[in-house]
Amino acid sequence: MRLTIPNILSFIRLLLIPVFVIVFYLPYEWSSFVSALVFVIAALTDWLDGFLARRLNQTTRFGAFIDPVADKVMVATALVLMVESYESIWVTIPAITMIGREIIISALREWMAEIGKRSSVAVSWVGKVKTTAQMAALVILIWQPSIQYVDILGYIALYAATALTYWSMYLYLAAAKDDLLNSED
Repeated sequence: MRLTIPNILSFIRLLLIPVFVIVFYLPYEWSSFVSALVFVIAALTDWLDGFLARRLNQTTRFGAFIDPVADKVMVATALVLMVESYESIWVTIPAITMIGREIIISALREWMAEIGKRSSVAVSWVGKVKTTAQMAALVILIWQPSIQYVDILGYIALYAATALTYWSMYLYLAAAKDDLLNSED
């Protein structure tokens, strides 16, 4: 394994997860803002590691593995914390939807790779827009500002991300439909 700058950024994102959780639970007025800031830093390292891997020609097999793992674990952690924090069906259903979609699509990608058709379920622009809406929603919901219109914006972003979650899952499953429904073993 080559230790590249993008891989180091992915490791940093993994190391930020316990920091994020600890800061989130600190009993201080500023903890929600700082935990949202830690989440933003993690999201920026996600963007930066992909950018640098391509720009510096430092793509590696390990990086292709660790980057999505770090992303999914950070987002799943944030979603679980939001479910606990809000104790509301209006946050729980989108969180379950998003976590469930990640599990389904990860399994689909693994299976498609096994049959040699990984490229037919490559990341699409819908997934990138979903991720952007999801990150925006999570930052606002983690921060929990006392500003009503910002809180409403967080819910709007959460439900936009949820709609995009369903749409992107449909697109992935539609792309793999023939292989999934083929009766040949």
